Amino acid sequence: MDESGGSGRPRSDGTDGRRPNAPEDTGHPESPRPVDTADSARPAQGGSEGAKGAEGTSGTSGTSGPSGADSADDTVRPQAPEEAPRPAGEPPRPGDRLTKAPRDTPEKTPQDTHPEYAHASHGPAPKATPPKGQKGPGGGLLMGRPFGVPVYVAPSWFLVAALITWVFGGQLDRVLPELGNARYLVSLFFAVAFYASVLVHELAHTVAALRFKLPVRRIQLQFFGGVSEIEKESETPGREFILAFVGPLLSLVLAGVFYAGMKAVEPGTVPGVLLAGLMISNLIVAAFNLLPGLPLDGGRMLRAVVWKITGKPMSGTVAAAWVGRALAISVLIGLPILNQSGALGGETQDIGGMDTVTDALLAAILAAIIWTGAGNSLRMARLREHLPELRARALTRRAVPVESHTPLSEALRRANDAGARALVVVDADGDPMSVVREAAIVGVPEHRRPWVTVSGLAQDITEGMRISAELAGEELLDTLRATPATEYLVVEASGEIYGVLSATDVERAFVKAMARPS
Repeated sequence: MDESGGSGRPRSDGTDGRRPNAPEDTGHPESPRPVDTADSARPAQGGSEGAKGAEGTSGTSGTSGPSGADSADDTVRPQAPEEAPRPAGEPPRPGDRLTKAPRDTPEKTPQDTHPEYAHASHGPAPKATPPKGQKGPGGGLLMGRPFGVPVYVAPSWFLVAALITWVFGGQLDRVLPELGNARYLVSLFFAVAFYASVLVHELAHTVAALRFKLPVRRIQLQFFGGVSEIEKESETPGREFILAFVGPLLSLVLAGVFYAGMKAVEPGTVPGVLLAGLMISNLIVAAFNLLPGLPLDGGRMLRAVVWKITGKPMSGTVAAAWVGRALAISVLIGLPILNQSGALGGETQDIGGMDTVTDALLAAILAAIIWTGAGNSLRMARLREHLPELRARALTRRAVPVESHTPLSEALRRANDAGARALVVVDADGDPMSVVREAAIVGVPEHRRPWVTVSGLAQDITEGMRISAELAGEELLDTLRATPATEYLVVEASGEIYGVLSATDVERAFVKAMARPS
């Protein structure tokens, strides 16, 4: 690595194309490689933000990381004969030349291909918040910003609210038959009040996270409760335990408040029935979340205990996730049996009735949520474990500075002679102005390259596209997410050009790291 100081102005005459005192490109893992303009035969996005992926892991495959020098056969020779076309869908091979037209599909950046960045780390760039009542980025309605954290209601909430209204309305018809159709208004009020209790539960997590200086992306109320999206992991097992415990604790407190309210009203009235229902529902929420398996709060508490004992957060995650999977199987099998036997307080049911089918469906949904959440927790833990392996300095390609009027063929010749893999357009003083887009080079036939200047293939360097060579892990991903692009200019602390970082290289390194066992 080049730790030497320098004038900060790279030479643009093409004689060597290297940084001052830069080492020879001998394949050191932190040395940028020669230009391999076939690594990404896809059009660049420019500075605009790419399509946002859905929540979860996309499962995109990739090849090994691109750091290190290529062999001599990997260089680009102007006027070389064209190669035979490659089968559709096959990834570029070392030594491919720039004679193939780019595909029409926009190139994905790491934050598009692996949107768990946004959920794990891996905080997104600040964006304009939609007005209250309008759709938010998570597919829900923004209802407010308590403590500065946006609260969204997912569309699935309206489905469960209607379901609660129908079920609770049927119960009210047996307890308070004199209400008539008005019982559905009371049931709707109960559904809203219950989810207000769930919101208090999530706000407890949020306040604790903010107290520990952990950023909270949002709170979302959805089909089965709520989710507080905390973007960073607790630094200690003690904080992790507290962060998980405060939610069920607030639900227990609410149950006590509703119980006290029951004592102040007459039983058998609308207020008495509502308060009793809210007390029972909050007790169920607290008990369910205290079950010791991820992704429930009790699973996070178990993770904290194992983390404290072993000193390894990953060990705690693995233990709590597998307990969560065992819990999912227990819910799938045990919940219908308990309901049929009347052990949960209801009447004994006949096997094969409609209630049995409903119980089985509810158990299957709950089991699927718990199982999926446990698996996601394992994936996120593995992501955090491998994030430090992503270093800008190790993934950066060596770059050659060229002036804007330089023909593409001449620029590629200089890059090959210098053992570089990227082109940076500089002004007369040697200050970088733009980065030549790799996908744009691919689209220029070799016989036209002597008449095409690099300025027509370059993208202006915005402030977000100039990143430090010292970035790594979550900090690197946060920086790339803030300004989605296909190439970034990497600079030393002194301002000297270190090279060009390709988003494709980061994606490949990420996939390679995630493929290794923890």
